[in-house]
Amino acid sequence: MNYLKNTYDCIVVGAGHAGCEAALSAARLGAKVLLCTLNIDNIALMPCNPAIGGPAKSTIVREIDALGGVMGEVADATYIQMRTLNSSKGPAVRALRAQSDKKQYMDYMRNVIQNNENIYLRQACITDLIAENGVITGAVDEFGIEYKARTVILTTGTSLCGRIFVGLKSYSAGRLGEMAAIGLSDSLKKLGINIKKLKTGTPPRVDKRTIDYSKMQIQPPDEELYFYSFKPNRPVRPQVPCYLTRTTEETHRIIRDNLDKSPMFQGLIEGVGPRYCPSIEDKVVRFAQNPSHHIFVEPEGLGTYEVYIQGFSSSLPAEVQVKMLHTLPGLEKAHVIKPAYAVEYDYVPAVQTMHSLMSKNIQGLFFAGQINGTSGYEEAAGQGLIAGINAVNYLNNSEMLELSRSSSYIGTLIDDLVTKDIQDPYRMLTSRSEYRLLLRQDNADARLTEIGRKIGLIDDAQFKVYTEKQQNIEKEMSRLLEHKISATDKVNEILAKYGENMERGMKAAELLKRPNITYKILQEIDETTANLNVARDIYEQVEVLIKYEGYLKRQAYQVEQAGKLDKFKIPEDIDYDKIDHISSETKDKLKKIRPKTLAQASRIGGVKPADISILMVLLERHSVARKVVG
Repeated sequence: MNYLKNTYDCIVVGAGHAGCEAALSAARLGAKVLLCTLNIDNIALMPCNPAIGGPAKSTIVREIDALGGVMGEVADATYIQMRTLNSSKGPAVRALRAQSDKKQYMDYMRNVIQNNENIYLRQACITDLIAENGVITGAVDEFGIEYKARTVILTTGTSLCGRIFVGLKSYSAGRLGEMAAIGLSDSLKKLGINIKKLKTGTPPRVDKRTIDYSKMQIQPPDEELYFYSFKPNRPVRPQVPCYLTRTTEETHRIIRDNLDKSPMFQGLIEGVGPRYCPSIEDKVVRFAQNPSHHIFVEPEGLGTYEVYIQGFSSSLPAEVQVKMLHTLPGLEKAHVIKPAYAVEYDYVPAVQTMHSLMSKNIQGLFFAGQINGTSGYEEAAGQGLIAGINAVNYLNNSEMLELSRSSSYIGTLIDDLVTKDIQDPYRMLTSRSEYRLLLRQDNADARLTEIGRKIGLIDDAQFKVYTEKQQNIEKEMSRLLEHKISATDKVNEILAKYGENMERGMKAAELLKRPNITYKILQEIDETTANLNVARDIYEQVEVLIKYEGYLKRQAYQVEQAGKLDKFKIPEDIDYDKIDHISSETKDKLKKIRPKTLAQASRIGGVKPADISILMVLLERHSVARKVVG
């Protein structure tokens, strides 16, 4: 294959978090990849908050790492603050969050990409796709240059026909200071793909030298560090604090007085915004009973004065934004470096996409990230990784990787996207998973590393780390189940500090099941346990497995029961119109989504249990008929 003639295995359009993971996974699996971006200096840009992780999102980052992706590695290498959220709560909702150095993150990711000999970078705006007989064959840029490829992955973020709004003024752009991608939407429409609009936004950035931090509440970093990547030799870096302030009644008054200048409230923006990350004006209107809202003040990096005002997204005029900011404690004299803005952009509703993230209409065409209707860097990266893997699987005529809901948050995310008609930007939350106790951030490697290894993205070194860790977990589990702790006066004296007492000797595992007892307390009362010096990531997972044994077994049973519906495969050529006793509305939904299994059909919004029962009877009859014919 002659790459000087613009012939590649895969074209990735967009070099955000989805595009980077897509390009790297495909390239590492042997594909020759053309990575096109509107601005080659903005690879892996964080156009909103320069932070990785948070509830549910941290689990996705660790899943990406376990499958062989790079987001966790990059976040670990460039953090300026690490914090564990919900640390006092159960393991299912604990979440790591890293405030990243924005520029260092970009530089690190670009270096990873440039060091891969299978990736060819190009600054180009892809305006057209080429397809023959429903099969992708290439793409065309704004200069009319044609690039040939058997697969194309679209990861366009907010650039696809993006339009920025500041007050009642608007202009074509995907991000502040960057042009929009024009032409590609029309090309997709010509291929029979439905296009809709969504909206998102970002807050202002201010000069830290003009902030009075003494009026704010400090948010310090963790002293005991956790990391995203399961790889060894993770760097320990200097950390900086973040801060917390609040809106005031004066803030709210200014917002209410200027709603006539809001493009959202004046009907200038057609797209629906993210439900779980609303603008400050939307918060003030929707939650009028709240006298104040949290505002987080977070640095964008060690080498810049820019500070991110989280929770203060807005599309009000720039001069109004300044007035609003100056009502916040500590920001009375803040100098605005960049104004807040809203951006409306085109996306492709993911019900047109299969679980592999390949288009149902065009073979070889994949979608990942915000173009699928999602919000968040982590969600984008997870989709990009899967799209890149499956692009190579398509090239090799291999079985597609389709992660189940019970295997991962990434699997839950994709299943929700392709089976539910999402109306607002989708954000992954712990509550979206019915198996969240099984899908914890601490066990992502146990769930997915072997899959990553089979795919070919986990090298020998990382797999060795994984296998040794699992062996050590099993070893310590077995020891605690057998090791007995005596009820001595000394032991009870220590236990009394934690509101506990032992009337008799018991196995260490039995004691660890008590709510007030942690592994660290076992180390305190038991010399044998203390002297073993078990690594933190080992004993923390052991503690979860022992303490929540009953709940874990219950969820495993739920997975088993749900799996029974997955065994009912729905024929691709099924004619739903010929099925009696199912409503026309349900038939329309089933025809639109085309679920592969009864389990997928059951998760489609509006499909009732009675409909599933009818389908089950039909499929059972179909199976019997096939056996008779056979």
